[in-house]
Amino acid sequence: MKFKGILNKKIIFIFIALIVFFSIYLFAQKPNLENKTQIPLITDQIELKFIKLSTEGSASCFGPGTVLEMQDQERIQGSCCGPMVLHRYEEQIEGLKKYSNIPQIPKDPYDIEIKLAKELLDYQKNIKLTDNQQKIYNEAMGMSQEGGPCCCKCWRWYVYEGLAKYLIVNHNFTAKQIAELWDMSDGCGGESHAPGLAHGMT
Repeated sequence: MKFKGILNKKIIFIFIALIVFFSIYLFAQKPNLENKTQIPLITDQIELKFIKLSTEGSASCFGPGTVLEMQDQERIQGSCCGPMVLHRYEEQIEGLKKYSNIPQIPKDPYDIEIKLAKELLDYQKNIKLTDNQQKIYNEAMGMSQEGGPCCCKCWRWYVYEGLAKYLIVNHNFTAKQIAELWDMSDGCGGESHAPGLAHGMT
């Protein structure tokens, strides 16, 4: 009987030890499990927005006059030319985060507020560059993939021209920085555009 009592105590001790061990293990794994559930949620949000923008977009190659006629609360969404590509869209959203401290830079090139677009069009029309500043702008055009702010002189060209002028004058952006921003803000769809595809549009 004494032996059975000792055996029962050992079994109870082992059982309690196992419970304590697994409790500690599960507690230690909890942050990892939470992180694993958070990552897909963030990705899903981008994918859901991508689906909306790529299927329900309102963007096209209209001129800046159309933008000025739109209501401030409206937005220009989606691609102007070719179909959007998810992984490229994710790269752009991530890349544009580096400019988050400058509110004039659209955070999403496929989802632009009309109010902001009008502000940038005003910069395009009214900011006058000095000779040195114009040189920076011209160098940026030669360095960018599109040969300018966009692949054609639609509303997007003039909006991002205004943005470039603002950044050169107020934030001392270099030609390389302007070209990089234009490339990262490409709203024509697809992977990207080859150099030299820019063309005029009235």
